[in-house]
Amino acid sequence: MPRVPRCFTIRGVTNLPSAKPTRPRLPEWLRRQPPSGGGLPVFNKTLNVVQTNELHTVCEEARCPNIHECWASGDATFMVAGKECTRGCRFCSVQTLKAPAAPEADEPHKLADAVERMRLAHVVITVVNRDDLPDGGADHYRRCVQAVHERCPHTTIELLGSDLAGDLAALEHLLTDSPLSVFAHNVECVERLDGAIRDPRASFGQSLAVLAHAKQLRPDMVTKSSLMVGLGETDDEILQAMRRLREAQVDLVTLGQYLAPGRPGERFVPVDRYVPPTTFDAWADAAREMGFKGVASGPLVRSSYKAGELLRAAAIAD
Repeated sequence: MPRVPRCFTIRGVTNLPSAKPTRPRLPEWLRRQPPSGGGLPVFNKTLNVVQTNELHTVCEEARCPNIHECWASGDATFMVAGKECTRGCRFCSVQTLKAPAAPEADEPHKLADAVERMRLAHVVITVVNRDDLPDGGADHYRRCVQAVHERCPHTTIELLGSDLAGDLAALEHLLTDSPLSVFAHNVECVERLDGAIRDPRASFGQSLAVLAHAKQLRPDMVTKSSLMVGLGETDDEILQAMRRLREAQVDLVTLGQYLAPGRPGERFVPVDRYVPPTTFDAWADAAREMGFKGVASGPLVRSSYKAGELLRAAAIAD
């Protein structure tokens, strides 16, 4: 019997072999389930509070894989100063605009109301880059933090801030006498990949300088940063990046798997590799040996993941 070719034509229609996947298959350890049972009502309540106060969350805008877990437990990471960013990093799904609308004057009030209604013990406030504003948005960020503290004085506050374009005077305005418990700023990737991954206005060196200056301004305040893996870095580069963060006296570090937020062929960098949980565990051990007071390291870890627990770990380490 003659061998049937894998590619053949019937009445002018060509039947081709299936195309190969354009990205690596998602491993089992990266798959999440939506909330069910007792977690679903809490998820819906969190969604309602966010929508009622017309707030933005990084959980939604950055398509965080942990949104169901966090919202089902009543946690949310709020994003202030709008939902458009002036930068266009190739890992981020937040929309980019050269000149977004001015921050809403009543946003601090709305944010404080949401934190109060959710009865949060710890809140994370993250920001979009606002290179279009003279102070990079520092004054608006400060007013958001202050409003939450005045309404909820027992809630610990974490700000995941921008680099403010390296403006240390703006950083001083943001942090001096601030009720912040944690100032976080992410270096995002190892230094060698800056040009391929981050907006040209960002750099590992600039981010490190902001973190170091924040610690000098406020030795009493916890500092924190985060690294993504799966962007083309080596394991040794991850270790070196963590060492440099410790040299800047960063207290907390998180490491997580990069997951391309868009389809192949879009502006997003493709995933270079999926790092197994055992490697994340080894990095966590290394981070503790370097002297970090707290570390969260795992495939689905994000910079704000279980942030309150990490802050408590830092307090115990002290």
